[in-house]
Amino acid sequence: MVSIMTDLHYLSQADGAGDWREKEAKDLSDLVQNRITYLQNPQDCSKARKLVCNINKGCGYGCQLHHVVYCFMIAYGTQRTLILESQNWRYATGGWETVFLPVSQTCTERTGVTTGHWSGEANDKDVQVVELPIVDSLHPRPPYLPLAIPEDLAQRLHRLHGDPSVWWVSQFVKYLIRPQAWLEKEIQDTTAKLGFRHPIIGVHVRRTDKVGTEAAFHPIEEYMVHVEDHFQHLARRMLVDKKRVYLATDDPSLLQEAKAKYPEYEFISDNSISWSAGLHNRYTENSLRGVILDIHFLSQTNFLVCTFSSQVCRVAYEIMQTLHPDASSHFHSLDDIYYFGGQNAHNQLAVYAHQPRSSDDIPLEPGDLIGVAGNHWDGNSKGINRKTGRTGLYPSYKVKEKIETVKYPTYPEADKMLNQ
Repeated sequence: MVSIMTDLHYLSQADGAGDWREKEAKDLSDLVQNRITYLQNPQDCSKARKLVCNINKGCGYGCQLHHVVYCFMIAYGTQRTLILESQNWRYATGGWETVFLPVSQTCTERTGVTTGHWSGEANDKDVQVVELPIVDSLHPRPPYLPLAIPEDLAQRLHRLHGDPSVWWVSQFVKYLIRPQAWLEKEIQDTTAKLGFRHPIIGVHVRRTDKVGTEAAFHPIEEYMVHVEDHFQHLARRMLVDKKRVYLATDDPSLLQEAKAKYPEYEFISDNSISWSAGLHNRYTENSLRGVILDIHFLSQTNFLVCTFSSQVCRVAYEIMQTLHPDASSHFHSLDDIYYFGGQNAHNQLAVYAHQPRSSDDIPLEPGDLIGVAGNHWDGNSKGINRKTGRTGLYPSYKVKEKIETVKYPTYPEADKMLNQ
C-alpha cells in the first residue's frame, strides 16, 4: 500500500502537473478571496444589504467558527455583507476583532431602513438587514449550505481537488482567521520555542467533554499505528531525519504517556495548552490562544491523525486545504468522515452493483443514490439506499461522491478588479 501511494504521488507531479496544480489552486483561492473582500467592503454601508450573525452560539471555539462560516456562506449566496456581532464573546469580551482582522473595513454597523429575521431568500428580498439564527433553527433552508459548491467553480474544483466541498468551506475559514499582528507574532514565537519543523505528523486527542457522549475513548496506540504508517510513506519521498509528532490534547497526562511508550519519536507539545483546554479553563482568552495555536500547528503538519467528531480537528483539516493544492487525503480519522454541522444530505452514487454478503449488507445497483452515514474504515461504509429504503453496509469502493452544485451569484465587478 505504501509503495502504491508513493507511485501515485510521483504520478501526480509528472509532466508539469504539480506546477499546474500550484498555479490553479492559487488562482482559484485568489478569485474567491477577492469576491469575499468585495462583498464585505461595500462603498456605502448605509445602503448595503446585510446579514447579521452573532458569534455567541453556546459551544466551543471550533463550533463557533463553523457557525460564522455557515453565516458567511449564506451572506455570499444572498449577496449580503456579513455583520459579525461578537461583543462579550465568551473567549474574548472585546470581540472577534481583538484576535483576528475585522470581517469588513468599511461596514461594521447593522443599521438599516428595515430589519427582520430570516424567512427565506425570496421573502427577505425587500428587507435590508436580515438576522440569521443558528443552523439548527434555520427555516426555510437555502441551497447554499455545505456540502454544496458553486456551479461556476465546480468544473475547475473537480479537476483540482479530491474533496471540492471541504475546499469551498476552507475559503471562508481562510478569510475569517487572518490574524491580528499580536497573534501573528505569538505564532512565530511559539513555532521557534517548540522547534516545530518538517517532516511532522499531527495527532489530536480529544479526551474530556466528548468521550462517552459524542465520541468513544481511543488510546494513544490507535493513533500511533497510523502515524507510523504515514512516516513509512513519507520516508519514500523525503529525508525523515526524525519522526516528529505534534501532539494536541486536552489531557495533560498524555504527553508523558506518549513519550514513555514511543521513545523513538520526538513529541512536540505545549502542556500549558492541554491544561487550558480542560473543561474548567476552556472559556478564557488564554484557552482561546491555546486552541488557535493547536489548530495552526495541526494544519501545518504533513499528515493529520485525529477524530473528525472533534470540530478542532475538522477546522485544522479545513485550513490544511488552503496550504496545499489538494490536501484532501492528508488525514486519518479514527471515527467520523468529514462533515459540517447542519449540512444538507451527504449522498453517494453507486458505481458498481453489489450483492449482500451477509444480513448486514444492502444491495446496490449502478446509479442508486446512497445517503452515507459513515465510513467504518475497514473497506465498508454504512448508509441508506434511497431507492429501496434499506440501511446497512456496502463496500466503499463501489460508490463515488455526489457533489451538489448550486447556482451562487457571480461577482463580475470583483473579478474585473482581480484581472486588472
